[in-house]
Amino acid sequence: MANDPGWGNRNNEGPPDLDEVMRELSRKINGFFGKKPNPNTSPDAAPNVSFLPILGLILLVWVATGFYIVDQGSRGVVLRFGKHVETSMPGPRWHMPFPIETVNVVNMEQVRTVEIGYRSADGGSARSKELKESLMLTDDENIIDLQFAVQYNLKNVEDSLFNNRSAEESVRGIAESSIREVVGKSKLDFALYEGREEVALNTKKLMQDILDRYKTGINVVSVTMQNAQPPEQVQAAFEDAVKAKQDLERQKNEGQAYANDVIPKARGTASRLLQEAEGYKLRVENEAKGNASRFNQILAQYQKAPEVTRQRMYLDAQEQIMSSVSKVIVDQKNGNNLLYLPLDKLMAAAGANVPAPSTNAAQAPAVAQPSPISAEEKTRSRDDVRSRDREGR
Repeated sequence: MANDPGWGNRNNEGPPDLDEVMRELSRKINGFFGKKPNPNTSPDAAPNVSFLPILGLILLVWVATGFYIVDQGSRGVVLRFGKHVETSMPGPRWHMPFPIETVNVVNMEQVRTVEIGYRSADGGSARSKELKESLMLTDDENIIDLQFAVQYNLKNVEDSLFNNRSAEESVRGIAESSIREVVGKSKLDFALYEGREEVALNTKKLMQDILDRYKTGINVVSVTMQNAQPPEQVQAAFEDAVKAKQDLERQKNEGQAYANDVIPKARGTASRLLQEAEGYKLRVENEAKGNASRFNQILAQYQKAPEVTRQRMYLDAQEQIMSSVSKVIVDQKNGNNLLYLPLDKLMAAAGANVPAPSTNAAQAPAVAQPSPISAEEKTRSRDDVRSRDREGR
């Protein structure tokens, strides 16, 4: 700067010479393409610049900016001066470069989530309630605090871009409106317990109908209930009511179980008593019929031979009476003596007089012992004796 003779006078100079700037630019461009400057050319001569290679390079770069790639599950929307002209499928594609055409690559399979009634923070570990969205009125005029999440993706890229200004806000508004309609037609207990899945399914169906009606191009994947409870101000009282209802159901179940145990037993006992009564009835009727038949037979025999029949009946009665006693007293006719027969002592003495078996009984030949006479055989023998006596008389 100190060696520049005109350095001190630059503050007084005007703007730089345009011709000089052009000549300098021409020399740099020629040097870039390997063209040596002509020594015979005067420095003050007009520059001779060849812009054709520059234009070709610029055109090549411009055309190359039109190449793009559409990923799998995405669609490319080509706009020509802002008007939709084409929707490209996955793969490498080309469009007329900017500013003639532009392309928007939209992911169709990406699942997006909208939270209603709460907002997640710190990666989902913390939640903040949105009471304006979560508090709803049920059909039985109770307030419920309900939080849920909606997952959605896109099913029509043209509708989602041109008929929808904000997909998230549209889904949020329609989800809130749908859930309020469904909960407004449901009872509080149904929405809190057994009907939570049904409320979610009905909300999803209603949301999809509204989104299709407005041609938003959005597909609802799922509606998931995160939390359903009464408001915090009445939650303690509501829990007491729920416990009382659970106790009531428990007592009903216990009573039903007791009834299921007692009623079959009572029915079995009643059936058994009825069967016993029926058996007793048949036995008494049969005995009565048998006694009547026997009486008729005796009557017929009595009419034929009264004395014989009367004597036989007397002997039968005596035999029946004497068979149950062990002492017999006989009163002889025309005498004052009574005969006493202690049958029990006589039978005991007869049993004592039986000789005991000797020690050599095992060596002696076996002697056939008379088999004991049964009561039926004794009765039959007595009947035979009596019949012979009757015949003798």
